[in-house]
Amino acid sequence: MKADLLKAAPVKTLSYAVTVGLASLLSYWLTVTIMSDVHLSHEDGRLGGMCAVIATIFVLRASRQKSLHAAFARMSATLVSFALCLAYLAIWPFHPWGLALLVAISVLIPGLIGQPDAEVTAAISTTVIMVVASLSPREAWKEPILRLADTIIGVAAGVAVAILLNEIGRGRGRRGGRPSQHEGPQADPPG
Repeated sequence: MKADLLKAAPVKTLSYAVTVGLASLLSYWLTVTIMSDVHLSHEDGRLGGMCAVIATIFVLRASRQKSLHAAFARMSATLVSFALCLAYLAIWPFHPWGLALLVAISVLIPGLIGQPDAEVTAAISTTVIMVVASLSPREAWKEPILRLADTIIGVAAGVAVAILLNEIGRGRGRRGGRPSQHEGPQADPPG
């Protein structure tokens, strides 16, 4: 029995890796295609694709319930980061002290509202937005809006793939086959 489990683990891991890779490709393609007229530059579009892929990786889990929980945590963190960065960048330009302050507040808010799973993700999202805003200071206030849109696309792609795989796995289960889904990461990945 233990030997069967050990043999199944690499297959599940491979299946999960391929699924995450294909879902990442989907979210990247959707983001650079859908948002191509909105992104500030070609490079900004690629950055948006990266943000979408990170969101997809974050939410793609073994079950619909786990994926929805991860999607909620990701969107909660992103909304905190979005609000803080937009408010700051609408008034002030990027500054390292502003970054430090917003990162601290990004950790504080989720903790105070009972979403500790979102603390690290909110801080990372805030850091990405603020540093990218420092690269294009004339339109820095647009960065939180763009990164929110990119993240929504990535979260949607990750949840859609997780639900699709869950349905496929259920269909296999009814026919007597084994679902080929990986349990996903043991801990939430950053990003």
